[in-house]
Amino acid sequence: MAEECCSADLLEWIGPDVSACVFDRLDHPADLVRAAAVSRTWRRCVVESGLSKSLCLRLCPEVATVAAAAEVTRSPPSTAASESVSERDYRIYSNLAGAYVSDSARPSAGCISHCIGASSTDDFPIETMENTLDEEEIINFRPSYWSSGGADDPEAPESLTYRLNSDICVVDEIRVRPYQAFFQDDDPIYSSKTVRFRMGHYKLPRESESFIIDDDENKMVNAEEKYMWTYTSPEFPMLQKNELQSFKLPRPALCIGGVLMIELLGRVQKQEADDMYYICVCHVQVLGRSLSPLFMVDISDPEGHSILKYLPGAKDLSIDDLLQDDTNDSLEWHHLVARYRQMNRRAAVVSALLEPVHYMHDVGVISDDDHEDDAGGISDDDHEDDVGGMSDDDYRE
Repeated sequence: MAEECCSADLLEWIGPDVSACVFDRLDHPADLVRAAAVSRTWRRCVVESGLSKSLCLRLCPEVATVAAAAEVTRSPPSTAASESVSERDYRIYSNLAGAYVSDSARPSAGCISHCIGASSTDDFPIETMENTLDEEEIINFRPSYWSSGGADDPEAPESLTYRLNSDICVVDEIRVRPYQAFFQDDDPIYSSKTVRFRMGHYKLPRESESFIIDDDENKMVNAEEKYMWTYTSPEFPMLQKNELQSFKLPRPALCIGGVLMIELLGRVQKQEADDMYYICVCHVQVLGRSLSPLFMVDISDPEGHSILKYLPGAKDLSIDDLLQDDTNDSLEWHHLVARYRQMNRRAAVVSALLEPVHYMHDVGVISDDDHEDDAGGISDDDHEDDVGGMSDDDYRE
């Protein structure tokens, strides 16, 4: 009788409901993956209860805005019977959670690809927001900064919207340096009272997004109806100091869609020439790390919701492999890899202009020596040694 008790599976004794409650208290994706590798019964409980998605939502609530998740394979889909949706979701969300908590890649300060637009600009293009991508106060013997339009109301807000190098990334910190006008009496600093950050995506497909071209397109491109914001930070007080001020988020935010808006709330400095309030910014930095190409985002939902795409085959590729086209690859694979190449070409241009800034794929997402850790290293294979060398094939009935 004692032998029978020892050989019985714990989950069979406590039942599926209590088992799911116990597993739901695990707070790290690696622990959940290890639990799923113990036996068929444990795996069935973890997978069918949707625990990997629940944990992912607790770690980064922004995932709740994703309308659907899909897995994109390099080879065209086979006609064989497909696996269950719960198995696919388990794999997608356990890897996403692992990528989110991973500390294998050091955050890069060169996460901004280019400017989308400002809510206003005083003297376009001399005071364009593109100046905020330069670290120096003086460029070609001219002051380099963005200036808002003037306002009589000291509470009038402004905003700057940027496209990041990756359409899905983890953002830890934003840095903003107000501008000090040394060419004006008393060297005034045109900071805002507080600052707040929004992250999300343009509601229409990426190809239809408007970018900064001239003064008309620079104005009002930050209209609320054009974007879906998946994360909004608390307000941070901004000091009236000429320094790069760091605003560390309460927790790393998952930016789904690759768009960042900096909201500059309230004004503190009047310009003596016209007695109006202005906000001026000299430089902006975003610290984060990319989750591409293992994860990408598609905006093809009619309501503008994002669709998360998981490309497991990308972890076995080097950068050189991603630059090559193979006629045997699936059409969706071609499409997503082409977008990744486009993002990195833009990042390379920015890097060349703003040396020594490093762009996103320099932070450890893909490397020839360490493919398995490109997005946090959470996979069933990684934990086989921890649980007795089991593999997925061992669980299939």
